[in-house]
Amino acid sequence: MSIRLGDDAPDFTAETTEGEIKFYDWKADSWAVLFSHPADFTPVCTTELGRTAALKGEFDKRNTKAIAVSVDSVEDHNGWKPDIADVTGSEVNFPIIADKDHSVSELYDMIHPGEGDSSTVRTVFIIAPNNKVRLTLTYPKSVGRNFDEILRVIDALQATDANPVSTPVDWKPGDRIIVAPTISTEDAKAKFSNVEEKKPYLRYADQP
Repeated sequence: MSIRLGDDAPDFTAETTEGEIKFYDWKADSWAVLFSHPADFTPVCTTELGRTAALKGEFDKRNTKAIAVSVDSVEDHNGWKPDIADVTGSEVNFPIIADKDHSVSELYDMIHPGEGDSSTVRTVFIIAPNNKVRLTLTYPKSVGRNFDEILRVIDALQATDANPVSTPVDWKPGDRIIVAPTISTEDAKAKFSNVEEKKPYLRYADQP
């Protein structure tokens, strides 16, 4: 099943390192980052899960919960967690889903036959409080994810949800935003600060 932007994120019940969860109930009214890793006790994944744990405060500030999934067992996950803490200095503080039957991985299309085995590729889903999928990213197994970019996207989504704006290339929080084309420049000047018209269709303003 292919999941597209704007689709409802599939709900599921699964065993995790924090007990059985029902995804929608666990997520509640938060944003969520659901990401897969190919296997436990692997080098790239060890660095990624440690980085996710270290960013808990940043995720909390954005009303965001992180949850990981792989096809290994809860026992393997729990056996791996001390290695993650030892290598990265951060103890795992989010649930890791045990998906030995591939039910979650297949529900989210995380297993790519061309990769040569039944483990998951490095897929990321950012899911909004209304359970809509707002972003998908898929990395090859050999390439670690950029979690700074994941945070940046959450910031951009939250900024553009709050106001009729878009974010320009390489935008970061605090940078100027682009006013939506549906708003006239006159109305934009009444709504936003420091509006600058580069072209009739391209108006910058300070971030609200």
